[in-house]
Amino acid sequence: MKNRDWKQWALAALIRAVKTFAQTFVSMIAVGAAFSEIDWPRALSVSGVAFVLSILTSLAGLPEVPEVEKVPPDEN
Repeated sequence: MKNRDWKQWALAALIRAVKTFAQTFVSMIAVGAAFSEIDWPRALSVSGVAFVLSILTSLAGLPEVPEVEKVPPDEN
């Protein structure tokens, strides 16, 4: 595993996943559709899957979270 600041990674991954959820949710709402015509369960389901996929994709790496260089302990 790469050396990372896992707190910073979790926050960045969560922010990215929430943005992905919102973008997917908005895209599921058809332009000009009446409020009652929207398939809410489907829109939430598809957006939820996008959220999970975003988190899984973030495991490969996030450019906004640099790797932390480990410094070996000083031998005195």
